[in-house]
Amino acid sequence: SKMTVKAVKMPCTSANVYTKVPDGGWGWTVAFAFFVVEALTYGILKSFGVFFNDLMESFDETNSRISWIVSICVFVQAFTAPLSTVLSNRFGHRLVVMAGGLLVSAGTVSAAFARSVGHMYLTIGIVSGLGYCLSFLPTVTILSQYFDKRRSLVTAVASTGECFAVFSFAPAITALKEQIGWRYSMLSVGVLQLGITACGSLLRPIVIREQEEVKAQPPEESTETKYMLENEQTCTSIESIDSGVDITTSPSNVPGKTKAEPKSDEPKQHGQNPVENNSTPPEPKTKLLDFSVMRDYSFICYAFFGLFATLGFFAPSLYIIPLSRSLGIGKDHSAYILSAMAIAEVFGRIFAGWVLNKKPIRKIYIELICVILLSVALVAFPFASGFWGLMICSVYFGFMLGTVAGTHIPLLAEDDVAGIERMSSAAGVYVFIQSLSGLAGPPLAGVLVDTTKNYSSAFYSCAAGMVLGAVFLALVRPCKTGLCHQQQQQQVEESTAGPPPELPDDFIDMDIGKAENQGKGSDSV
Repeated sequence: SKMTVKAVKMPCTSANVYTKVPDGGWGWTVAFAFFVVEALTYGILKSFGVFFNDLMESFDETNSRISWIVSICVFVQAFTAPLSTVLSNRFGHRLVVMAGGLLVSAGTVSAAFARSVGHMYLTIGIVSGLGYCLSFLPTVTILSQYFDKRRSLVTAVASTGECFAVFSFAPAITALKEQIGWRYSMLSVGVLQLGITACGSLLRPIVIREQEEVKAQPPEESTETKYMLENEQTCTSIESIDSGVDITTSPSNVPGKTKAEPKSDEPKQHGQNPVENNSTPPEPKTKLLDFSVMRDYSFICYAFFGLFATLGFFAPSLYIIPLSRSLGIGKDHSAYILSAMAIAEVFGRIFAGWVLNKKPIRKIYIELICVILLSVALVAFPFASGFWGLMICSVYFGFMLGTVAGTHIPLLAEDDVAGIERMSSAAGVYVFIQSLSGLAGPPLAGVLVDTTKNYSSAFYSCAAGMVLGAVFLALVRPCKTGLCHQQQQQQVEESTAGPPPELPDDFIDMDIGKAENQGKGSDSV
């Protein structure tokens, strides 16, 4: 029979049940929700710099203390990733994302009434940071479950929401500040972020249930006729269960029973047959956080790749404008360089998704090539001179950053890394490990700049981290194939060993008989 893609139609509040991964359907709505969530989380976070000068003036604080607001937010967002995984597996992706949207909005709205930078650390850094984690990670996880062949392309295109948000939100917030001030502008942003809750309501859970063929069963015979037939064929008594013959239809073939149950004139109720209950294995409980991924060497290497590669994700966008100003480039032209980097990142994400969508292709190798080229871009920044030199490096870096940033988390669903079954737990552990470098990356680059008095050192530190990440990424596939070979060898050894030889039922009697004969012979002697 021909397998249909959608097996059951469910209402909006229920799960979507499919016989195979749909690669579309309601997944397109989930992709749109992920686009908006990206815009209202990472897009707002990247546009937060428009409030820096206002916060410095209002709280009379230095630039470094104000910058810790974003650093704490990014750290909390990544550090609480395992909590997001546990809550998603326990309560579902929809409720977790909706709760995350409420936290994000509450944190931003509360920050509009903050009276010190410490209050901003609490509201934006901790409350909104936790909300960002609960909103982003479950959305990208459930989106990966709706797509298989188009997963890389759809995820890459949907992730461009943050890039488009940088274009629209930054100038819009700047214009709004001139009219109503920074506090009411931040309040408006917090109200806008309630849209995350609406997007969370669109995340229907998905269930993949294989289609089973219904076989016509012969008419059921009476119980007494079945038992008589068994006795004639096996030449055994119904009461005997030690004859070595599996009498599946007899109620006496149940552990703990040696006699047949008395017959009853009442019809047998459905589900009372203990043999049928024993033949159906219980469904395994869903693990809230599957730590088995930590025993997979390929995932460990991929996690170290994320740890070191994250060093090169945030620092360049923070130091590209100071680097350009140190080279004598004006403030307006420096802003153009940053905008060009964001535009190139959009095209990089789409291009990476299109390439990874091709079949057949080993996606982990494509990611490795992109990481190596991104390392080259980071090394090229210190050698750039003038406006056009930095513009070319920024466009090149933005394009390659898009190829890596838009695909490194969805690649966890590939069999070379963790697999779609362990995608949720793997993403939580992976992002948690990233939080260490996400918090340490910008301060480390700042220390190098303060020590050397040269902004080029920040890009060198980012390039060093990216090169180390490329080394661990190159080890992912060899570790996976090595584990597969070990498992295959174990299976072959177990199959060749075979079961232990079966002994005859009367071997004890034979041995006792031999012993008695030997005893009689010795007595006669």
